[in-house]
Amino acid sequence: MQRILSILIFWLAGNLVHAENLFDGLSLKGWRVADFAGHGEIEIKASNLVINAGAALGGVTWTNSFPTNNYEITVEAKKVLGSDFFAAMTFPVNDSHATFVAGGWGGGVIGISSLNGQDASENETVKYKKFEMNTWYRLKVRVHQGKIEAWIDDLQMVNVDLKDKKVSLRHGEIDLNKPFGLATYQTTGEIRKVELKRISETKKTESREK
Repeated sequence: MQRILSILIFWLAGNLVHAENLFDGLSLKGWRVADFAGHGEIEIKASNLVINAGAALGGVTWTNSFPTNNYEITVEAKKVLGSDFFAAMTFPVNDSHATFVAGGWGGGVIGISSLNGQDASENETVKYKKFEMNTWYRLKVRVHQGKIEAWIDDLQMVNVDLKDKKVSLRHGEIDLNKPFGLATYQTTGEIRKVELKRISETKKTESREK
């Protein structure tokens, strides 16, 4: 048992480095309002980032450097008004980008857009979930070891191997969320946490050999 605990501690220490908080709860420091056509107002209320519903997309984009591989990004968000996605995450994947959609296509679709030119509603990552109003959800994406993984709270929703797959963004304004951004669609969403963790390239198998 002691050896197992030692291996676990070694792996955690070597693979998940300190967390970086990207949202200070006070301002848009490090962010810019994404210039989506007809977007709603972006504001800070009660320490939360509020993306108010607009004609279509609304959101914010990170303005500082962001890793392209070996990282985890966690966002805590809730839907306040509307019936579509309330905190879609656009994120880098090596030399491309993708979006983790939670609650799209009328409120229930989860998945990655896009893989091999197919949207989240069409490719192998599609799943379905009902999102309650004014309920906080923890959305996490990991890009590591040739995979994209994603969770909602403690439930893994995506685990896709990227070998022989083309990763890209859906055609359109979502491109304004590069390199990393958060967006809603005709929906008001609130964000209270955006946390980045960089992951060591050391593989689990290497730690087991120690």
